Amino acid sequence: MYNQQSRGGVFCNPGLLRLVMLLISICLVGYLITHPLNLSSGTANLPRRLSCPPCVCDCSSEALFSLPSGLLNNSLLDCGKNDPEMSSEIKKDLIDLLSEELRLLKGVMDDNVQHTRGLISDARKTSSQYQKEAEKCNVGIETCEEAREKAEAELIAERKLSALWESRARETGWKDLRRRYFYF
Repeated sequence: MYNQQSRGGVFCNPGLLRLVMLLISICLVGYLITHPLNLSSGTANLPRRLSCPPCVCDCSSEALFSLPSGLLNNSLLDCGKNDPEMSSEIKKDLIDLLSEELRLLKGVMDDNVQHTRGLISDARKTSSQYQKEAEKCNVGIETCEEAREKAEAELIAERKLSALWESRARETGWKDLRRRYFYF
């Protein structure tokens, strides 16, 4: 008899698996419900950890008003001032940044177009190859069909000739004592 314990023991029992899945789902629902409550009530008690130390800004208020409204984040302006690469990026004009972004996007599009052209070329080569193979198959099928028709015509002619010889033999007095087996 089939013994369930021999294949994996109690762990393959569907009832036990359902129970485990039920317990996991209850724990997950409880976590999802209580976690936002703990975060909203406990944020005032937790010390804030910053990724970088607070920056001191000695900027005039005129510089803030010259930037577009999307770039008015003070932490963005202050962080990275000591990094020469970052400061050169911040000093770039908005038009320069947009033109650089457009240039990068054009490069990506050119790469995509080149990749697509390569795929189209490969597809054309493969299609041509399949078309040649299909033509070979069609020629082979036509040859086989012609050979079949020729063999069928020869078989019909051979049957007529056999029937003619048999009828001549019967006219001369021959009698067929064998059993006849018709295969066709």
